[in-house]
Amino acid sequence: MMERSLSQWDCTELAHQVIAAKITGSISASTVRRILNSHKLKPWRHHLWLSPKAPRDEAFVKSIKEISSLYTRPLNPDEMVLCVDEKTNLQPRPRKSKTLPAKPELPVRVEHEYERKGALNLFAAFDTRSGRVWGQTYERKRQEEFIAFLEYLDKEIPLSITTIHVVLDNLSVHKGKKVQAWLAKHHRFVFHHPPVHCSWMNQVEQWFSILQRKRLKISDFADKKVLSERLQTFISEWNTKAHPFAWSEKSILKVITKCQIPDENFTTQIDLAIAA
Repeated sequence: MMERSLSQWDCTELAHQVIAAKITGSISASTVRRILNSHKLKPWRHHLWLSPKAPRDEAFVKSIKEISSLYTRPLNPDEMVLCVDEKTNLQPRPRKSKTLPAKPELPVRVEHEYERKGALNLFAAFDTRSGRVWGQTYERKRQEEFIAFLEYLDKEIPLSITTIHVVLDNLSVHKGKKVQAWLAKHHRFVFHHPPVHCSWMNQVEQWFSILQRKRLKISDFADKKVLSERLQTFISEWNTKAHPFAWSEKSILKVITKCQIPDENFTTQIDLAIAA
């Protein structure tokens, strides 16, 4: 098949290629389809996958258990668990014509052409027990902006909370020297990093998906200032009826059972939790 520059084939193209390669004198697309079906092959489809950079070993199990415990165990009155991450490259994209509301038998109509007005980065923290969200927008995403967001959290969260567990990914912005220096002076913040390629363990990602669907699916804001205001309004509205996410132990069980070093005690605990 190297004669054709195609990355995705359909049955008609495959039939033409088989004939051109003189594999057979004639064959129809429907015959090709039947042959592929008999072998359960669907070359017109593709699925992305990622080979893990972090081995599913004892260290991986330990990290998964640590994060899971933060989400499920009873917290002391002076503890809280925040999931933190950034939603990047949020563009205002003002349209050249007004977005038109829905009418009978007509959907909301959005102008295809838009202007570019830069982009913002939303730094957000999700409280795993209450569902409350804290968020701030910044022009850039560096250690400086991340530290500014941590300072904001430090001021917003009551001093009665003496231990703030922060779950966040392994991005260099979260681990740089400036951040480490800040943490050394702010002892109530304790960072916890899930293994790489385990973004599903960060609950703020679930909230980001709600934000994307409810507020950002139609991007039509006059400029970055308006976009930032709308994001803050959405956060305020969310917080009036905030709710935590039900953490599923089943997801963890699936990961643990694939690890190179199984943890029988932990999987037994998960089975009991699921049964309960």
